[in-house]
Amino acid sequence: MKFSQRQGITPKEKSIQLDFIDRDLLNGLWNIYKISILDSINEGKNYTYGTYPFLNFSNSVWHNFFKLPVDTIPYESYNVKSWIRKWFFEAKWFEVYDFIEFCLKVVDASQFQLEIDKIQIGFNKVFEREFAGYRFIQGNISPITNEIEIDEIKSAMNSTKSYTALNVCNIHLEEALVKLSDRNNPDYRNSIKESISAIESLAKIISNDAKDSLGASLDKIKGKIKIHSALEKGFKQIYGYTSDDDGIRHALTQESTCDFEDAKFMLTSCSAFINYLITKSKKAGINF
Repeated sequence: MKFSQRQGITPKEKSIQLDFIDRDLLNGLWNIYKISILDSINEGKNYTYGTYPFLNFSNSVWHNFFKLPVDTIPYESYNVKSWIRKWFFEAKWFEVYDFIEFCLKVVDASQFQLEIDKIQIGFNKVFEREFAGYRFIQGNISPITNEIEIDEIKSAMNSTKSYTALNVCNIHLEEALVKLSDRNNPDYRNSIKESISAIESLAKIISNDAKDSLGASLDKIKGKIKIHSALEKGFKQIYGYTSDDDGIRHALTQESTCDFEDAKFMLTSCSAFINYLITKSKKAGINF
């Protein structure tokens, strides 16, 4: 965690970028686009004499994406890049995604001899680093999260913060989000651990036994509130997943295979289950 984050000057966590692009994300996307597409096409090292790859690319972009007369394309390639750059940094967030997706499809369907898979990996690394809710999947920029998932996380954090007795649960949720959204050093393995620990701490409060494991707590909770057997079984299996050989809740013995999607799924699922348990507990007359 940076000095400014430890001191509370800047936020500990970064919001998932769904309907906006912040400056860091925009800069990162531009850098990948310029280096991997514009500059690579313009170099023309692998093209035969008499071909005009950058002109062909510009014609396609002007005609099919911008829908402008092709005779308005700047004459020099560096002026073309400058024109595109100006548009890129002034465009709406979804227009940026439309443009990147379009350009990759143009490159993929042409003779430009670029490695599409590597370019997509480059964009995905920026998406992940800047906590964007999208990834390139088979040539399309696809959402990996949505507002409903974010609302579940926010609701769980707000609810647990409202009750002093649920302070530990709230701390686990906050730590899970911080470790997930740390741009410089994301810790997916420990984010998952914090998410499941948040559920475990809440379940122990409801079962009124601090020594119980999550499984034992859920067994006792059944006598206090109504939990569907399939739902109970599902979370016991999730708890089992966090205790398997990947070492999520044990000493790490090998490189973890956890990634952003695993940690995001666990935080969202645990947040939803926390909201569910709190609501059920209130209906059963259990106060925190």
